[in-house]
Amino acid sequence: MAILQPKIPLCLHSQHFHFPLDHSPTAAPFHCTPFKSARKPLKLTCSSNSQDDYLIDAPVSAGDGFSFTGGKYSDGPSPSDEWFKLGKTVKAHPVSGSGDKAKDPIFGLKMGSGSQASNDLFRWFCVESGNADNPTVILIHGFPSQAYSYRKVLPTLSKNYHAIAFDWVGFGFSDKPQPRYGFDYTMDEYVASLESLISEIATEKVSLVVQGYFSPIAVKYASNHQGTLNDLILLNPPLTATHANLPSALSIFSNFLLGEIFCQDPLRASDKTLTSSGPYKMKEDDAMVYRRPYLTSGSSGFALNAISKAMKKDLKAYVDETRKTLLDENWKVKTTVCWGLRDRWLSYDGVEDFLNNSKHKLIELPMVETLLFSAKAQNLFSLERKQQHICYH
Repeated sequence: MAILQPKIPLCLHSQHFHFPLDHSPTAAPFHCTPFKSARKPLKLTCSSNSQDDYLIDAPVSAGDGFSFTGGKYSDGPSPSDEWFKLGKTVKAHPVSGSGDKAKDPIFGLKMGSGSQASNDLFRWFCVESGNADNPTVILIHGFPSQAYSYRKVLPTLSKNYHAIAFDWVGFGFSDKPQPRYGFDYTMDEYVASLESLISEIATEKVSLVVQGYFSPIAVKYASNHQGTLNDLILLNPPLTATHANLPSALSIFSNFLLGEIFCQDPLRASDKTLTSSGPYKMKEDDAMVYRRPYLTSGSSGFALNAISKAMKKDLKAYVDETRKTLLDENWKVKTTVCWGLRDRWLSYDGVEDFLNNSKHKLIELPMVETLLFSAKAQNLFSLERKQQHICYH
């Protein structure tokens, strides 16, 4: 196992990359010129820009995302609207069940369109950048988050790669069917749905970048499709026995009644959860985007409750399977584990020992945590293929 320790703080995190879109005239566009890439092993390096933008242990006055201000959802465009305009809907993975219309689990009343599944295939919100002829990198957000967490990464990747970020079913702008009406949010279903989506959006080999608690799902997918992957990059993945238990900030959503109530509270389900994993603060404009699904429909809350219950039940088995897979001598996918040491949810204890027994590269990031929220990116995390770079910043 190789351990890299960057000389500078590196702003990378496992559950979320959280970067604002740069609308300045010099911002990187969502397109690029095709290039010829040699199939070389990925080389990981670190670099930094000169800006001092991250809000580490920031005061509340800097904006902590816990307040509503100025009627931003009703007056003028919001960051959520601007983000939505950049994406498109991709239909993938068949809807299961009888096709009956979803009903409220308490009163039995027909639920709104936001809680209803599609008639045939689920609708996924995807944002693409870069030329489709370039190598494809699929960016998979963590639990609970959205593809919005990759908003700053996409234009940077577009220079040399075809990058795709998507919202999982149940999150962001993707379908959020009522549990038991087409999708039950089990981890097995997420594996199957990931397979369907990747088959729809990628025709050749891809590289996967996946954050946090959705990492075991990506590893299981990868174990069944090793021949279709170039690289697998895991950001603070659950790897030890202690990681198999959700932190209280997430497990509370699986509780009977209380969890169902908290899942419908936008501040509890979004702001408080996302800011609980580390010392970073979230700006109000960014909090609005993550909060938006919980404000517009109860479907996001029902989905959060269902996936929390499923993870509480099945996460241990998936973590065990992940460990077994990554230690398997027949594992062929080049795998890198990046670990932010300021993560409050996933302890570093035992991670280095596990990776000492594996053939995978470990990158330790001392000044990074699980969830990172900031106004702008301070540092770049670069994966180099010859002179081509994938940058998470």
